[in-house]
Amino acid sequence: CSLLLYTVNGLQARTFGVWTLLSSVIRCLCAIDIRNRTLYHITLFTFFLALAHFLSEVFIYHTAALTIGVMAPLMVASFSIMGMLIGLQYLEVEALSQNKKKN
Repeated sequence: CSLLLYTVNGLQARTFGVWTLLSSVIRCLCAIDIRNRTLYHITLFTFFLALAHFLSEVFIYHTAALTIGVMAPLMVASFSIMGMLIGLQYLEVEALSQNKKKN
């Protein structure tokens, strides 16, 4: 297995930085308004997107190795997806109970 080294130019670094900032803002907004179902789904999607990105870099493009620097975001995304999917069930149950109270 050969080690592939790719250099990152300034544009790529800034684009990744803006993506990181945008996803963190979305995640913070979701934490503030956890019952907003649309925001919850968008936040969940950001974790799926991050997981897909890092997995593709490791297993498809071979531009990253499974080091702690790559494994950390993979674990954060995976655990966050699991937690949010569990939380989504509670969000759905809460929505159903709110509808029953209205009727």
